[in-house]
Amino acid sequence: MPTLLLLRHGRTTANASGLLAGRTPGVALDDYGAAQAAALPARLAGIPLAAAVHSPLQRCAETLAPLLAERPGLPAHVEERVVECDYGAWTNRPLKELAEEPLMAVVRSQPSAAVFPGGESLRAMHARVTEAVRDWDERIAAEHGQDAIWLMCTHGDNIKAIVADALGLHLDLFQRFHPRPASVTALHYGRPPALLRFGDTGDLAEFVPRTEAAARDAGEAERAPVGGGA
Repeated sequence: MPTLLLLRHGRTTANASGLLAGRTPGVALDDYGAAQAAALPARLAGIPLAAAVHSPLQRCAETLAPLLAERPGLPAHVEERVVECDYGAWTNRPLKELAEEPLMAVVRSQPSAAVFPGGESLRAMHARVTEAVRDWDERIAAEHGQDAIWLMCTHGDNIKAIVADALGLHLDLFQRFHPRPASVTALHYGRPPALLRFGDTGDLAEFVPRTEAAARDAGEAERAPVGGGA
């Protein structure tokens, strides 16, 4: 089967502000996220991509823009099923504030039971994104062969759900994964599926304590594990 490169969009103004953007239109990459997007062509240099598939939200389109500009012949497809989770009434609220909501305890410990008020359940999100990924993987194999490599740019919770599914893990364990903005995760849907790489940003500076890079990526991810964190 083909190899899938799962790309999380670059850091956004909402990530930097500690807000849960959800499906809010017009959420753009911040300056750091734009730099992450600009670095993507070099990171993927030499990799023969068969296609790029992405969420319809602006932040994913902006993340892919430099790559598509450098590879004008690369087919790009918008896939509605890999849009961000619909967080309903939680959308655009501060993650710090959401961390105190009773529902957050369910999101942390039993996400398969979490339903966002006026929005979507994490179980429904999991079902649609995994269906989309498997459909596209089969399509890429049929059109480009078993050795093809393809890219999907989507959102943090979606990537966590896809990885958990590929590894045969229950959705309730998906909070154990933390893909950073602009990170690349590689999967191969063989028998069994294999996780080849997880959350690769090419930058280990965040692990050096008490530095600007460490503070930059900390955000509210640990206290409020929705949206993938900053």
